[in-house]
Amino acid sequence: MDKAIDTTEAHRSHHISWLRASVLGANDGIISTASLIIGIAAAQSSREAIVLTGVAGLVAGAMSMAAGEYVSVSSQADTEKADLAREALELSTNSEFEHAELAQIYVDRGLDAKLAAEVANQLMAHDALGTHARDELGTTEELSAKPVQAALASAAAFSVGAALPLLMVFLSSANFLIAIVSVTSILFLFILGIIAAKVGGANPWKGAARVVFWGSLAMIITAGIGRLFGTVV
Repeated sequence: MDKAIDTTEAHRSHHISWLRASVLGANDGIISTASLIIGIAAAQSSREAIVLTGVAGLVAGAMSMAAGEYVSVSSQADTEKADLAREALELSTNSEFEHAELAQIYVDRGLDAKLAAEVANQLMAHDALGTHARDELGTTEELSAKPVQAALASAAAFSVGAALPLLMVFLSSANFLIAIVSVTSILFLFILGIIAAKVGGANPWKGAARVVFWGSLAMIITAGIGRLFGTVV
């Protein structure tokens, strides 16, 4: 007896939504918290003030990331629902036009007109709305917007990212705090960039270079501002 062939195939696009939220969250957590810590430390602040700033940045940033991601992805989900509702109405009121529209999509993809019409017939008989959602609107269950998932992933990733430079504050002496937080944060960003690029199928060195460049720039600018205001005060 022949074994059934498993036609399920994993693609990177299936987890792009949570990957994007997680990577952005961790990246922002490292950069923003490290920059805050370095800026405050450059202003000759006490360790207590530096820790308080880091913790406040972690909490505020995680909540901000969660809220922003939830609102953004919710808007996308609302648009998808509106499109599906409109498509359902069109299928119920003008199914012939929808069939012709679907058949034309398959013709544009390379099928001859007769085969395209037959494929459209069979697929619409099986799941008309799902077929139009996938082939006309480009919406599938795997790629549909998930606001809560995106918000939680973003907040959790930001918290983890922000905790890394904050941990370095406790492990550093006052004299080397800025240097240690800066170097370790750049290292964390480098590793994150490589991991994100590999999971997403992109060039790992380009991904790492991007996050390291912008992270370093943010830390340099905040350190300069902290030094300036610390001197003025």
